[in-house]
Amino acid sequence: MCTHSDPLPRRFYERDTVSVARELLGKVIVRHLRGSLLKGIIVEVEAYRGGDDPASHAYRGLTKRNQVMFGEPGHAYIYFTYGMHYCLNVTTEKLGQPAAVLIRAAQPLTGIDRMKKWRKTDRLENLTNGPAKLTQALSIKRALNGHDLTKKGKLYISRPTNPETFSVVITSRIGIKTGRNKPWRFFIQNSPFVSKQ
Repeated sequence: MCTHSDPLPRRFYERDTVSVARELLGKVIVRHLRGSLLKGIIVEVEAYRGGDDPASHAYRGLTKRNQVMFGEPGHAYIYFTYGMHYCLNVTTEKLGQPAAVLIRAAQPLTGIDRMKKWRKTDRLENLTNGPAKLTQALSIKRALNGHDLTKKGKLYISRPTNPETFSVVITSRIGIKTGRNKPWRFFIQNSPFVSKQ
């Protein structure tokens, strides 16, 4: 069974966003909350850049909402969408150069009973197969916006101690009106935990 190690270092995130996005596949998202340990393998991501990406929150410049994207790489950028859902992103590239990777889906590993309780479902494949489902299953909310993911704590991402080989599928991003043609969505082939298009 896949376990995890220390958080990914800041230098992992201080690189091209598209490369970081692809390399986040297979990594382990770790959530500590009120004595519970929740973990999942990242199986689907999307990359978002700054001024050259109309689909990015940072496309029109710095705002109160997107300021975390302009900060240090390796931090959680969490926003509220459709008036009901949170989405988890990881900031990338250099300080002042806004970019982030949306964590779209994960394969549940540890703390599954707690995830089922928070998601109000018993279907394993339906626990974390979408960005809003993932944050609900892991109880990730706006309070973690700006959280440093390079340090052990309430939330971080690590390498699996026993990594598995997999094939990567590359497609255009989904659920957006602009920038659809960019092939910046990556997911693990044949994973039943990838979001439904």
